[in-house]
Amino acid sequence: MYVVIMGSGRVGVSLAASLVSGGHDITIIDNDASLCSDAASEMDALVICGNGTDVKTLEEANIRDADVFVAATGNDEVNLLSCILVKEYNPKKIIARVSNPDHEEAFRKVGIDDVISPELTAASYLEKIITRPKIADLIVIGKGNAEILDIRVTNDKVVGKRIGDLSPTNNYIINAIYKDGEITIPKEDVVLARGDRIFVLVKSPAVKATTKLFTK
Repeated sequence: MYVVIMGSGRVGVSLAASLVSGGHDITIIDNDASLCSDAASEMDALVICGNGTDVKTLEEANIRDADVFVAATGNDEVNLLSCILVKEYNPKKIIARVSNPDHEEAFRKVGIDDVISPELTAASYLEKIITRPKIADLIVIGKGNAEILDIRVTNDKVVGKRIGDLSPTNNYIINAIYKDGEITIPKEDVVLARGDRIFVLVKSPAVKATTKLFTK
């Protein structure tokens, strides 16, 4: 996956480091030469010193090939403008950092996929939004040993099966299910239907396998 991150401050660099360690191709854009130098020396990523609200800089970063664009600077106005420009290149996902929660509505009105406040969300959560797009929401528990996933059931292998008939495992537990307009604690005889939303407590190492079990 190719991700372009605008902003090499704490949030941008932490996110980039997590994605690089996961084997993804990363380009960082920042107009601060000192921050660019630091980022280039810290990780295996392309770092472009330039203005992320400038089309030439975005194209130098190969924005046309980007799967995901993340506007992670501490300036909401800059993040918003860059996201509007990037929409013209149709990446699969655009994510914006918002420092002032009052600005969130403005971002959503222009069609930004995910709006994240660093005061509420860690860089590791941004990484999961990028790398686990089939999961609607995610909460990391404790020291990261377990996570709660909000998953929409789409895999034919589990559609029509009773929860009690699924292969027993010590890696996950279905805590709740949103079905027919109601959220309940599911019993073993509940049958999964396509589109059901399930809330799953899962050990972190088993997140990928568990997600694959319930989604296409």
